Amino acid sequence: QVQLVQSGGGLVPPGGSLRLFCVASGSTFSGAAMGWFRQAPGKEREFVASIRWVGRITTYPDSVRGRFTISGDYTKNTVYLQMNDLNPEDTALYYCAATELFRNIIYNDAGHFDYWGLGTQVTVSS
Repeated sequence: QVQLVQSGGGLVPPGGSLRLFCVASGSTFSGAAMGWFRQAPGKEREFVASIRWVGRITTYPDSVRGRFTISGDYTKNTVYLQMNDLNPEDTALYYCAATELFRNIIYNDAGHFDYWGLGTQVTVSS
């Protein structure tokens, strides 16, 4: 049984920063990629960032590129999301995601991931 445990998040004023953390647990887990998605009230789940361990390829949508950075440690099945210059449009429930299936693709769709965290709230407000 693979579980993703998240931490971080909270309330921050516009222009502030937050860091999210996620660790995948499970005695046989060997991740191929990990990522972050977010979902705001009344909106669909949105891709935020991913890292493919082979080649350490990181991917971001235009909405966060240059402000968010994904990083992590493959050997520890951990991933971080550093979020800078946050704005109210970044307010959402943020989910960690992981998969053990390696594919030579850009991991940027929810369907590419098999395991999900429970979510952590990020609120950007003055």
